[in-house]
Amino acid sequence: MSHPVISLASARTLHLSAQNLLTPLTRKPSAADVTQAIHDMGLLQIDTISVVARSPYLVLFSRLGSYSPQWLEEALAAGKIFEYWAHEACFIPSEDYGLLRHRMLDPQGMGWKFSQAWFDEHESDIQALLGHIAENGPVRSADFTADKKSASGWWDWKPHKKHLETLFTSGKLMVSERRNFHRVYDLTERVMPGWDDARQTLKQNAAQFQMLRRSAQYLGIFKPEWLADYYRLKRVNTKAVIAQLLAEGEITAVEVTGLEGIFYVHQKQYSLLQQATESRISSTVTTLLSPFDPVVWDRKRASVLFNFEYRIECYTPEAKRLYGYFTLPVLQRGELIGRVDAKMHRKEKILEVKSLHLEPQVTMTARRAQDVHGAITRFAQWQEAERVVTGNVPETLIARWGTDWQV
Repeated sequence: MSHPVISLASARTLHLSAQNLLTPLTRKPSAADVTQAIHDMGLLQIDTISVVARSPYLVLFSRLGSYSPQWLEEALAAGKIFEYWAHEACFIPSEDYGLLRHRMLDPQGMGWKFSQAWFDEHESDIQALLGHIAENGPVRSADFTADKKSASGWWDWKPHKKHLETLFTSGKLMVSERRNFHRVYDLTERVMPGWDDARQTLKQNAAQFQMLRRSAQYLGIFKPEWLADYYRLKRVNTKAVIAQLLAEGEITAVEVTGLEGIFYVHQKQYSLLQQATESRISSTVTTLLSPFDPVVWDRKRASVLFNFEYRIECYTPEAKRLYGYFTLPVLQRGELIGRVDAKMHRKEKILEVKSLHLEPQVTMTARRAQDVHGAITRFAQWQEAERVVTGNVPETLIARWGTDWQV
């Protein structure tokens, strides 16, 4: 049986469409756009590195443009989203709580994130901590003084921080809000009043089916081996899920010119797929992406779909870094064309672009230079910078805008 054949550019566009990166937002963003963007991606990965903007804020910026970062905290405090382990630590739409709850109820399957031995050894302390929160309200790990450091291998966290993390992973506590990005923990029954485990929690098999089904939607187009990574699922029967989704018409098989194997497109992209077979679709977004953006968090997928070999180098010794500490992939009209190593100097209100490395096959045309300059300028404005200072960037940019420009 022959399948529709689409170009690689069209395949990329279908994926970017599913990820809300098809066209730039043309109106002013609102607080509701933040929760909608998280709903459309399914997951918003959390990372605390703040050399520019912290990752979750950056992922939202890539899709919404100049929005107010406090809207993310407000959505969390209002209970529109919650935090838990999904791809990694993520913000997740609150309506998906039942999808992840089975992990909390059986935390032994969570690997390093939960230690039953620790729970057992410190049971009286942990129960006392729960009692303290019940009586006195939410806490932060900073509310406790450090005891002697442990040699348990648990990152040398002070005991109460580990207690809080253990209670979070096992679903006894939730993050009710963040203050200056620090977690504030409260009892789950206060954050999710009226929750009924027996009635509302999906069993593991049903939950995993729904996660794979949703991953198909969030990816837009996928190879079977890409599906499980979105929610970091292990030992799941992806083939059976794909067979069911095919039978129900929720996905359809296509081939992509120049790439091996069968790809599947989710029904939410069917209208674009029709145009894709005629090569009439393209993404018009140019923006900087977070290293933890869903478009690039699966490095193998980014390599196959975008021919973009990417890794984050903040964990690499400085002398061995090729591109920089925290490089941001540059998305330009459907292609990943390079990476920017940037640092935000907040007191000076300067965005420093230390380097911009283009991919080997990419040349900096006039339009590309205009797009990239615009993306960096918008990013700087959102970060409340007043100037951009550049280091090792292509001559085409320097020739037109110099090494220091006002924003």
